[in-house]
Amino acid sequence: MDSVVGSPNEGQVHWPVKVRELQNHHTDTTLWNDFKFRDDDIMISTWAKSGTTWMQQIISQLIHEGADEASARDESHWLDLRAVPMKPALEAQTHRRYIKTHSPIDALVYSPEAKYVFVARDVRDTIWSMHNHLHNATPAYYELVNETPGRVGPALKRPPPDPAQYFREFLEDDTDPTKSHSPFWEHFRGWWNARGLPNLLLVHFNDLKADLDGEIRRVARFLDIQIPEEKWPDVVHHCTFKYMKENEARLCPDYAEIIFKSNAMINKGDNGRWYNLLSEEEIECFEEKAERELGRDAASWLAMGGRYQAGEYRSLRNRDAI
Repeated sequence: MDSVVGSPNEGQVHWPVKVRELQNHHTDTTLWNDFKFRDDDIMISTWAKSGTTWMQQIISQLIHEGADEASARDESHWLDLRAVPMKPALEAQTHRRYIKTHSPIDALVYSPEAKYVFVARDVRDTIWSMHNHLHNATPAYYELVNETPGRVGPALKRPPPDPAQYFREFLEDDTDPTKSHSPFWEHFRGWWNARGLPNLLLVHFNDLKADLDGEIRRVARFLDIQIPEEKWPDVVHHCTFKYMKENEARLCPDYAEIIFKSNAMINKGDNGRWYNLLSEEEIECFEEKAERELGRDAASWLAMGGRYQAGEYRSLRNRDAI
């Protein structure tokens, strides 16, 4: 399966080329086609519920040197969200822009001058978080994404109450547009295969949890942002889940309080909620599929992050290792 995963580019850089459009209840990638990039733009890419808001907060704190009043809510816009036009606001910004997307790499216009940060998380944790997000959404949310004129394809549906059932449905078919923003496996493969690009950084949710200070410093180096050492404690503190939860109202989009119930945008950041809700057989079935879809290295990194790279990961089917 190594041919599926690919390897980092060597020598001449082969920049990603847009080969398709993704249009559904949430996304319209045609919005990238005439977007005017700036050389210092920062793109934050995830498959939803993988640490997007967390990375937006991190980059906001780096740009504003730990200022308590800094708010990604007012600055970091989701460009290709079809229901809420964001281009005018982005064009009006004078600070360094940091832009959100949940689109696959082959549906974007990729800029060699911009910086891209792709954040990943064990897809089991992602699906549990997505279930919380969609299950707690108000009718206003579904009206926004489904009834705004111009929707292509079927409507998004509210998931079943049981997150394990939602996961089983995902495992059977991740391409069903009624269940999420976009297919997962192809989305992750695209960004993973591009990991050798000089302007792309891969970050794992687990590594942020394990060493927040160190990972923020790694992101800062990648973005060529220098922070005075005396301001680092504020930067790190403002990126903790405790701080973000306490300040959720001003860190999340202004529409969040209308269309999401409590805890839907910034939950707990917990991993492993699936652990006792899936059988050994279901876990093994998932891990086998992850290897088939991604190859062993990619599937292992997706499950573990830096712990896998450091050699701590022994067996993809050893639950104690996870």
